[in-house]
Amino acid sequence: MADQSDVEAALASLATATLYPEGINAPSVLGSLCRIFRGWPNAAALNTDLAQGTITVTVHPGEGYRITTRHIDPPTPLSPMPATLTVLTDATTATFGGTASTGQIAGLLIDNQAFVHRAAQGDTLELVASILASYIRTTRPATAAGPTITIPGAGAIIGRVAADQQTQTITRRQAQDFRMTCWCPDPGTRDSTASLLDIAFSTQPFVSLPDATSARMRLVRSITFDQSQNANLYRRDLILEIDYATTLTTTLPALIFSDTNIMPNGTLAQTLLG
Repeated sequence: MADQSDVEAALASLATATLYPEGINAPSVLGSLCRIFRGWPNAAALNTDLAQGTITVTVHPGEGYRITTRHIDPPTPLSPMPATLTVLTDATTATFGGTASTGQIAGLLIDNQAFVHRAAQGDTLELVASILASYIRTTRPATAAGPTITIPGAGAIIGRVAADQQTQTITRRQAQDFRMTCWCPDPGTRDSTASLLDIAFSTQPFVSLPDATSARMRLVRSITFDQSQNANLYRRDLILEIDYATTLTTTLPALIFSDTNIMPNGTLAQTLLG
């Protein structure tokens, strides 16, 4: 899900990319050192930076907030998770290959009886084979050697692999104000910094968030502070309204075997697989 903190981090990243288009190891486009972070600056540290000509840009939530939810959409499938496991079977063996990543599912259907294992963190091909063999041994003989399982006397072996899939539901939308504040040592630097950020944001109406959603961004207003609170401080705030979604991601288990019929002589008659 996308949280207020994710929006703040995304805005800080956009500001960093604007002021350091060639990366933070290269000089800023303003020629001055720029500190960009979430939250309110420490007064003592800010005064030191201002005296040294350093520009500070902060991002923090503003006061504006409203719910913009109209209706709850049904769950949306995310990008399909491919199966990273493979399985090869013959008359009496099943051999696993690939990678046993978390959420991968390995299944064997042996004479119309299913045995399934969902891979967990740290699983290996050998461990998957060993676990499945232990399940099979509760009903019939089976041995595991490396990634291969041997089932003596099996009539028909069907191997299947799949992966858990994820869906995302938008549970709420909100429009919230965020302040991007430019703390600068002189009026010219303040104007240049705020102008660069304003132009950059005006050309990017959407900001990407970690949950793969996009938030609508628009400038609400800009405020310049010229009060003599600090002789070295020149400040301008960009008030940005971000309309973003609160989401719930759900993992759906994969179905490997749904309905299978085996003929008396062990010949596969019909298999419906999910």
